[in-house]
Amino acid sequence: MRISEDDWAELEAGDLDHGVVTKRLLPRSGQDLYLAVQRPTNQRMLLLRIPASVAEAFVRQHGELPQTQGIQLAFTPMVSGHRNLQMALTTPERAEVFNPLIADVADAAGAATDPAAALNAGIQRFERWRHLLQSIAETGLSAEARRGLFGELVVLRDHLLPQLPDTQAVLSWTGPHKANQDFQLPAIAIEVKTGSGMQPGSLVIANERQLDATGMGRLVLIYLAVDERRGGTGESLNTMVDSLRSSLSPGPCSAFDDLLVRVGILTADRALYEEPRYTVRTTSFWHVTGDFPRIVETDLRLGVSQCRYRISTAGLDQYVMAAENLPGMLKGHQ
Repeated sequence: MRISEDDWAELEAGDLDHGVVTKRLLPRSGQDLYLAVQRPTNQRMLLLRIPASVAEAFVRQHGELPQTQGIQLAFTPMVSGHRNLQMALTTPERAEVFNPLIADVADAAGAATDPAAALNAGIQRFERWRHLLQSIAETGLSAEARRGLFGELVVLRDHLLPQLPDTQAVLSWTGPHKANQDFQLPAIAIEVKTGSGMQPGSLVIANERQLDATGMGRLVLIYLAVDERRGGTGESLNTMVDSLRSSLSPGPCSAFDDLLVRVGILTADRALYEEPRYTVRTTSFWHVTGDFPRIVETDLRLGVSQCRYRISTAGLDQYVMAAENLPGMLKGHQ
């Protein structure tokens, strides 16, 4: 789910002078979730309506609700024995984060089976965002995260957008959602690795599902070897992001901005991403199929999970694919 400025404009255009204007979210969900605006201040909020007993049990078990700068959590009373978990935007500086954050929280809570599970899922998702915002507060993304993001954006700009409608291309970028692969389309999934070595001896695979092609048409592994330095003629993350924004129509561009926020790229931190600069030196493509060296879920003994491992690139020659084959795979022609 995405929450856009149009959703807020609809609520803020109402005739109510005082009180709370609400709009139901995820109507097919069994949970009561609402986008809300407090009049006359137009303070923006997400509301999760739960029985008062569920809120009281949470407080007894966990104590105070978590908080982060600019976004306040509180239980607010209601009639009929219910309360709202209210997530309210309190400072303009967090406005960029607020829409994707509450959309993510609403998706998590809406998928729950009962109010208590919805409350726990929503707060856990909020905590994930709080830790992300704390981790990038001063220095921005780590060097490894910046490099990896640059590689994913190269694939989006240079390989997907020339072949697919921009909405489809942007929404296929699932890396910001912590999916098992960085791009997922009906016919193909793509995992992207980026490093500063010309010929990597091995590639790190994050878990047993990253190279598992179960349920997908094709699975492609891409490695980008980049030159990384301060200064020079390469592209910074800022210039890469700007080039993508300039090529997208308004709707996909807004979705792209939300995805950037999910990985920790905030407009207020732009000065942090002028350096380093990257130049793609080589790009390698492998078709993950057959006996491709990998560990998948069915290989693991009961009770073993989150298996992080390395694969040697020396044994991948028979799986090399030409870049020219990728467009057909993206469109489901191969």
